[in-house]
Amino acid sequence: MDFTLSGQQRDRCASVLARAQAAFPTGPGHHRPTAHPAYTRAEWSRLAALGLLGASVPTAEGGGGLGALDTALVFESAGRGCADTGILFAAAAHLFACGMPILDFAPPDTRKRLLPRMCSGELIAANAMTEPESGSAVARLAVTARRVADGFLLSGTKSFVSNGPVADVFVTYATTDPQAGHLGVTAFVVERGAPGLAVGQPLDKMGLLSCPAAPVTFDDCFVPDEQVLGAPGQGGAIFQHSMRWERSCLFAVYLGVQQRLLDRCVEHVRQRRQSGRRLAEFQSVSNRVVDMKLRLESGRLLLYRACDALDRDAPDTSLWVSLSKLAVSEAAVASSLDAMRLFGGRGYLREEGIEAAVRDALPTTVFSGTSEIQRQLIARSMGL
Repeated sequence: MDFTLSGQQRDRCASVLARAQAAFPTGPGHHRPTAHPAYTRAEWSRLAALGLLGASVPTAEGGGGLGALDTALVFESAGRGCADTGILFAAAAHLFACGMPILDFAPPDTRKRLLPRMCSGELIAANAMTEPESGSAVARLAVTARRVADGFLLSGTKSFVSNGPVADVFVTYATTDPQAGHLGVTAFVVERGAPGLAVGQPLDKMGLLSCPAAPVTFDDCFVPDEQVLGAPGQGGAIFQHSMRWERSCLFAVYLGVQQRLLDRCVEHVRQRRQSGRRLAEFQSVSNRVVDMKLRLESGRLLLYRACDALDRDAPDTSLWVSLSKLAVSEAAVASSLDAMRLFGGRGYLREEGIEAAVRDALPTTVFSGTSEIQRQLIARSMGL
């Protein structure tokens, strides 16, 4: 399978890379102060200008009209050019976990009212799925939705909602039929200000600091019928649909991060001298750099194949998506740690930005389905 980029794709990637570097100068010496970690609305608008907030949304709905592979290339370029991985994670969660379900399952009026404003950066969206006792297990959601005249009343708490403290729109999931398992879950769009919706205090996280997260509580929160996604009971399928996008295109950001770290490490070991020799001349050092390259290129091929399968709606899409998510997330952790070791004491300093890359990489093996869950999905796809 040939993944040679076209001239148009190369030009688009180069443009996004250059503009991301200019818009978010957060490399060495430009780290974000811990006292004010969350992104601003002005920074969110810069993401819209880069085309990130609506890359995979059709142009008729205000987006870029790109397929999954081209969208991944855009996010990969942004990840390489912008050292603030948290804000890119926020953009990806906004688009893939919220924008794509609204695009494909919202009633026409709701879609037309929300999507153009989400693509332009006027609105910020958050995916409210994770719960204290069930994680993201679709069939065991404690949040319930009770049928009333012209809509539903939502009750319960979502524990970890990225973008939650600043979101204008929430895509959430609730149990409407406890006896039906995953077929008893329904998806909803809830707008900020809806009576009964409350956003808790921002969570104190290890990494991805510029993407704020908080618990969200629904207390008999009324959601009208026109803000139900799909049909009642279709929520499990809608969530899995969004995860296909998130597990592939979001993780393209981490391909860009790995490429940026690899470029810096190659430059560093070429120039840095120890005992009269360049670091690159030590076999243990060069081997570590080669391992970083191997992980990057292996993950890149798997992710591109997953996106190609998603674009074609291939029957084995879920297999390739899980394989790529597993490979890229595990590589992101290993390679960020390798980069810190190669830089030694400098790699431990905040001003270099490498310790931030380590902290931002660690949650990749947890969010969007843990590495263990991906292995289970892969085994199931293999008939095990």
